[in-house]
Amino acid sequence: VNGLMTLGFAGARQQTELCNESLMLEKLPACGKSFEEMMKKVDSKKWCNLTEFIMYYDNFTQCTEREANNASCFWPNPLAEGFITGIHKQFFSNCTSEKVHWEDPPDEILVTLILIPVMLTCAMITLVVWCSKRSDIL
Repeated sequence: VNGLMTLGFAGARQQTELCNESLMLEKLPACGKSFEEMMKKVDSKKWCNLTEFIMYYDNFTQCTEREANNASCFWPNPLAEGFITGIHKQFFSNCTSEKVHWEDPPDEILVTLILIPVMLTCAMITLVVWCSKRSDIL
């Protein structure tokens, strides 16, 4: 019981500690430097393809969260977000959201896609009407 109460009081004491913003801002650049080193392994033409560097970005995110927590700060917070935004501008500023240009399929395919459900519907209606007239046999 004493151990549990000690843990409870330690947790309460830890929550009341103030965020050491200067310590956090001092430590976050190390996360950015590490991310920058990892991104050197990725061709810059592939920086907009998240699948190429998702593990590196995950490590970066965990690093920023860890450093914020070590400084008794919640994460994300406005200062950490500002730092992360700076990293995004450095690496992903040329990544734009390209709108997908939708086109209709060729006429042959379109006609087929329309006619199949129409024919199936007609066949089902015919089958239901025929079966309902033949109820004496069923």
